[in-house]
Amino acid sequence: MSFPAELKYTKDHEWIRVEGNEAYIGITEFAQRELGDIVYVDITSAGEEVKSEAVFGTVEAVKTVSDLFMPVTGIITETNPLLDSQPELVNTDPYGDGWMVKITLANAADVDGLLSAEDYKALIGA
Repeated sequence: MSFPAELKYTKDHEWIRVEGNEAYIGITEFAQRELGDIVYVDITSAGEEVKSEAVFGTVEAVKTVSDLFMPVTGIITETNPLLDSQPELVNTDPYGDGWMVKITLANAADVDGLLSAEDYKALIGA
């Protein structure tokens, strides 16, 4: 399994990649493996400010639906348009084309409180 060191992670298995005052968010390789084949991604809060740890959408796999939790407070400025027709990108490229939302950070310092790749690996026992 891959755990890119430049990303931060949450205990709920989301990742975040910060670029200035914006960030991309998705689910980890571990999470997509646990869920199985992703068939639908539903982002219900596009354009809204979502507080840290609040649900911003769901991801649907063949046998289950799982909530998506916001790692930090921010405004969702974009959803990944590729996932409308290719939700399987979450499985095949979770840290690249399988990203879910782009946000504007409310406070960039909030990212400092998230897990490093090493901390996340320890959390999941990898």
